[in-house]
Amino acid sequence: MNRREELKQMYKELKTEAGVYRIRNTVNGKMLVVGTPNLKTINGKKFELQMGTSLNKTLQQEWNEYGEEAFAFEVIEVIEPKNDPYYDLKDVVNKREEHWINELRPFGDKGYHSSKRSS
Repeated sequence: MNRREELKQMYKELKTEAGVYRIRNTVNGKMLVVGTPNLKTINGKKFELQMGTSLNKTLQQEWNEYGEEAFAFEVIEVIEPKNDPYYDLKDVVNKREEHWINELRPFGDKGYHSSKRSS
């Protein structure tokens, strides 16, 4: 097997992890809580902010103001999938995200959520 095929095979076998993470402003403590079926999307969220294209305008504004080094990307919870035909990973991710939003209350001066369902 050549190197390219080897890399393709390794990519296919990579396990994706679902979970909940937060983007935390280390200057003022504000945070955004995000649930995802693939924690690697953290990189995409970071890229959006670097490119200035985040849909969360307040987060983008503070990213531009304080700089990338003022933000921490932290995994709060990893969700282990179950081998059950009735297991709905998307539903579990949404429920865990909601749990953490209720727990951390990232609203107003504590966060980048304007209501219970904005990211």
